[in-house]
Amino acid sequence: MTSVHEDISAHSQKQHAHIQSFLELEQKRELAIEAAVAKCEQNEPFTTDEINAITSKMNELARGGIVPLRKHVTNDMVREYVERKQK
Repeated sequence: MTSVHEDISAHSQKQHAHIQSFLELEQKRELAIEAAVAKCEQNEPFTTDEINAITSKMNELARGGIVPLRKHVTNDMVREYVERKQK
């Protein structure tokens, strides 16, 4: 029989791993957004496929609680951001 302390410790470690995974995905998502923005700024073709694939993984983690949901990104959202940034 495990002690309450061991159970709490295991739960805490699981939550920490959950948050670490989310933070790693958040960083990858930000890099993917930056890449799409850079292409858009150069009037090069771009997609949000990679951003949204990462977002889906983040939202899977969010369903377990602890971490927030993220919105999927559209090409129009990227274009609007670039337009605002250039003004």
